[in-house]
Amino acid sequence: MKYYIIAGEASGDLHAANMMKALKKSDSKAEFRFWGGDLMQNVDGKLVKHYKELAFMGFFEVILNLTTIVKNLSFCKADIKAYQPDCLIFIDYPGFNLRIAKWAKKEGFKTHYYISPQIWAWKESRIAAIKRDVDKMYVILPFEKDFYENKHGMPVEFVGHPLIDAIANRNPVDEDSFRQKHKLNDKPIIALLPGSRKQEINKMLSLMLSVVKSFSDYQFVIAGAPSQDPLFYSSFIENKNVFFVENATYDLLSVSHAALVTSGTATLETALFKVPEVVCYKTSWISYAIGKRLVKLKYISLVNLILDKEVVTELIQGSFNSKRLTKELSSILDGRNREELFDAYHELEAQLGGPGASQKVAELIYSSII
Repeated sequence: MKYYIIAGEASGDLHAANMMKALKKSDSKAEFRFWGGDLMQNVDGKLVKHYKELAFMGFFEVILNLTTIVKNLSFCKADIKAYQPDCLIFIDYPGFNLRIAKWAKKEGFKTHYYISPQIWAWKESRIAAIKRDVDKMYVILPFEKDFYENKHGMPVEFVGHPLIDAIANRNPVDEDSFRQKHKLNDKPIIALLPGSRKQEINKMLSLMLSVVKSFSDYQFVIAGAPSQDPLFYSSFIENKNVFFVENATYDLLSVSHAALVTSGTATLETALFKVPEVVCYKTSWISYAIGKRLVKLKYISLVNLILDKEVVTELIQGSFNSKRLTKELSSILDGRNREELFDAYHELEAQLGGPGASQKVAELIYSSII
């Protein structure tokens, strides 16, 4: 079978790559053409566009790059038509993928969506387009099945969360070798995950680093995003107790004692590595005010959303400051709060459905088109 896959971010590249490996087990003649990244390219097939060319975040950045986005949409449609795949597989990235899905459905292509857009958080009105344009939806969060089926009458498949497989299948890390490779000292590590896009890193990282002097018994290590040039981070590193690792977030988390994490998928990744964390988020006051009106959620971190209770502390906007950050980080470095987090993390993993998401979704897709 011929598969055309569209993943527009680093996380999509990871999950799509694992799905492709599983598809090759189910379909020995699988052929892939895709928008994605290095991980997908390492599996097989033809990379059409890299996700680094596609990452436009925020209203104004989208407006500034509107011509490029329109060109990409037109090019994608022509490329799909020329390739004539047996099915299209969309990986998250809704602003682009839902537009392609609308066109593809009219053209008669089979449309599969793996990793639902977070319409339960905002833009719930997109459900009409999804019901119209998506043949099969595969969700990875337990509450999404109820959201789609009971609230909106759209059957979906809950396949479990692919992060469980991605973490379980990685090569184990020797801590001593990791420290030597990255020139780290023997102090316990506090990981800093400031996000993947330049705008959010600029907003988050300086505040995260403002607490370094209060924790001289620890070393702080910045996780560099694969989408950013390592030189971009150099201006933030002014303290001898601050270090940087490039494109090695999972290895870093596997040897960390605690973490400060920007809200997003990284909060869930950190929890699955069983690392106590403080979740942070800050944007402009205008964006925050607009977001408050559009997003109707009790929590911003996936950990708390899945467990439906406040397990990890969330420092949002005004509460994300040096004083609060110092207090909350201190509370998870030792003692009762740390132990309570470990218990909650085990409960979280159980709710996520266990291993096998990539294989499940591959089998479901293949069986639906043979």
